[in-house]
Amino acid sequence: MTAQEGAPAGGPADSAARTGELDAGEARFEFVLNGDAVSTAALDSEPLLYVLRDRLGRYASRFGCGLNQCGACAVLVDDRVVASCDLPMWAVRGREVITVEGLGSAGRLHPVQQALIEAQAGQCGYCLSGIVVTLCHLYDHEADADEARIRAAIDSHLCRCGAHQRIVDAALQAFRDRRSR
Repeated sequence: MTAQEGAPAGGPADSAARTGELDAGEARFEFVLNGDAVSTAALDSEPLLYVLRDRLGRYASRFGCGLNQCGACAVLVDDRVVASCDLPMWAVRGREVITVEGLGSAGRLHPVQQALIEAQAGQCGYCLSGIVVTLCHLYDHEADADEARIRAAIDSHLCRCGAHQRIVDAALQAFRDRRSR
């Protein structure tokens, strides 16, 4: 992996990230994002979510509440589901961060992503990236998760569209398909 300055090719980045210059109070942060080493300037206390969206062009993680209470901003940090809206940048230095964009690819989606698409489980999609991160993590770590465990995993994710039942049904199908292989 090679270190990138600021955003990946084609993604937006502020001038400080592109040129390597630091604004007052900023520091350089290096971490692994979706398998690629990145380096960007930010304030120590700046939330990871803001850096992902505003400096690195990763827009799938959403700002919902800013208080770690809705799940829209969930990402994986060192294989743990965390809210990125209140996670300061100093906490990700040298770590591995995976957003929903890093869970699969257009040619090979994660099985949970595929099941959600096939079931047309999302409605507006605002909360869905955080739910997908959580469900994919569950799928990767608990092959035998049942409906109760799936519901418990996404209980803290707020979905105002009321699509939870379709989301749970799709996740259950992904787990059933895995067990039948």
